[in-house]
Amino acid sequence: MVKKLPMVLFTLILAIAAILIAARHPTGPNTVSYDEPFGLWLSIGMVIILFLPGLILALFKNRTANMILIVFQAFVAIVFLGMMPIGFIFQGSIGVSVIALLGTLVSIASIVIIARTGLRRVG
Repeated sequence: MVKKLPMVLFTLILAIAAILIAARHPTGPNTVSYDEPFGLWLSIGMVIILFLPGLILALFKNRTANMILIVFQAFVAIVFLGMMPIGFIFQGSIGVSVIALLGTLVSIASIVIIARTGLRRVG
């Protein structure tokens, strides 16, 4: 739990940072922007709610919970990988690509830490 929870929290912080950076450079009328604070807060709230299962699973030392958390973190890593090309496609969004790269690295590191510590000891 000591190693898993901070990794999931750091991934959550990176996801919120990606939203805030993406809001700085909106690409169209239906995207998140600082001009519409309700939509921005709604997006941040949805990300926090989506990360709640991962945060709760990080508290348990059960083997099944660790395996589910690995699948959850793999899904998060895939989402961050999908965000990486945005910085290259849209001008001024290179920050989103940098945050996506960091999020991918943290998610993969979290998967490795959970697999090495959580699945080996708990039986």
